[in-house]
Amino acid sequence: QARPVESGGGSVQTGGSLRLSCDASEYTKAVYCRGWFRQTPGKEREAVAAINSRGSTSYLDSDYSRFVISQDNPKNTVYLQINRLKPEDTAMYYCAAAPHYCSDSWYYPDEYHYWGQGTQVTVSS
Repeated sequence: QARPVESGGGSVQTGGSLRLSCDASEYTKAVYCRGWFRQTPGKEREAVAAINSRGSTSYLDSDYSRFVISQDNPKNTVYLQINRLKPEDTAMYYCAAAPHYCSDSWYYPDEYHYWGQGTQVTVSS
């Protein structure tokens, strides 16, 4: 099974927006949880948001209003819209998938078995 492929990262200034995409066309589970995580060097991978095959979404409590996760089912693509970007959003962003609905533990990386290579987001002040 091929990895999902993230895209849409780049270098932006504070206050800008980006929409990240995750092409998971090879992941054909009818039931799934798909999450977005981010990681900076020396730090643990941190969850951002998740969406399941029913369309239910989950976000971390902190600053969640700047993030919007969505999906295009026919394209098997998951998106992460990030608004009002801050320098602390600088990280490698990864998408991941699990063959079950998102649980209360959706924010643990170990919940997912299918990971992409990541797309870099850099925010300058």
